[in-house]
Amino acid sequence: MPGQVQEKPPAAGASAAAAIDDDDEPDEWDKRIFSTGCADENAKMTDCYYEKKDWRACAKEAKECIPLDQDKIITMLPARRSFAVASRHLARLPARHIQAPAARLYATDSATTSTTSTTDDASATTTPPPAKPSAPAPKYAKPAPKATPKPAIAASVPTSYSDVVYQAKSIAYEDAREDDAADSLVDTVSVDWTRSFYGISARPVTEKQFKVLMQPLDEKDIEVKPDGVVYLPEIKYRRRLNEAFGPMGWGLIPKGEAVVGDTIVTREYALIVDGRFVSQAQGENSYFSADQLPSAVEGCKSNALMRCCKDLGIASELWDPHFIRWFKKNHMEEVWVEHVTTKKKRLQWYRKGDVDVAYPYKISK
Repeated sequence: MPGQVQEKPPAAGASAAAAIDDDDEPDEWDKRIFSTGCADENAKMTDCYYEKKDWRACAKEAKECIPLDQDKIITMLPARRSFAVASRHLARLPARHIQAPAARLYATDSATTSTTSTTDDASATTTPPPAKPSAPAPKYAKPAPKATPKPAIAASVPTSYSDVVYQAKSIAYEDAREDDAADSLVDTVSVDWTRSFYGISARPVTEKQFKVLMQPLDEKDIEVKPDGVVYLPEIKYRRRLNEAFGPMGWGLIPKGEAVVGDTIVTREYALIVDGRFVSQAQGENSYFSADQLPSAVEGCKSNALMRCCKDLGIASELWDPHFIRWFKKNHMEEVWVEHVTTKKKRLQWYRKGDVDVAYPYKISK
């Protein structure tokens, strides 16, 4: 219009700083980019990234620029304000309809075939409307953790008197005594058993004694320690010896004095049966105070008896690794227990169906 001053058009080589919003002053980051003289190249590179979403596709725009006040070459870095400029530029672009991928169908072949045929028939008659974006396929849920069965507490406790009272199954020493009367050895009174091995392997046991000694263990007689060690109580060994040789027909003789250590007592014993040497073994037992020494010495004798009975085949299953693995798998279970005072948890072994946790432990929840 006449009388109105016309504004000059912007210069062709204007810097990219003109693209920034006029109502906002450049921050320190933008000022640093403008001071390099590479603001235009930086803006082009940022716009390219927002359009292509891949820096590798913007290799041309990310060309090197020589700063105005330096001799070294630098590489383009995006500015935060340049991201905002590019975002406003993309917002003015027409929106494109993005079709969501079809959800996966987890069905049988027959269901897939019927669905396909139905869709073909429908498309042959009418043009279906554009498909709505389907919901994403459901993710597979985590399998529910297996419920740990609670240990059965004292389910196999004997209920009748006959189940807990011992009754001798056989008396094998009667036949052996008749045979020994005709073929007796020398007078055993003169034998020094602390040093002698008299009668060792001189004569085998009778067939009846052999069956008594080698008969399989009853599963209910086997006990389990918390650390998983299986054992037979020493009274069971004594009963087996009484059945095979009779009371007073066998005995344990110490081969030396007891050796007392700081926390352990050991003593060597020899097993004598019918006036003949059978085997000898070192017994051991732990103790923690002086008043426990008598019980510890007696425990040495029981421990030595158990080891001597190995040579007679009594409870040989407990020394067989195959039997131990089978027994652990079928008759033992591990239970988490918690210390009542310290609240520390640990695993302990028990017989299946006979979990009896003793103080200071209790079953952990």
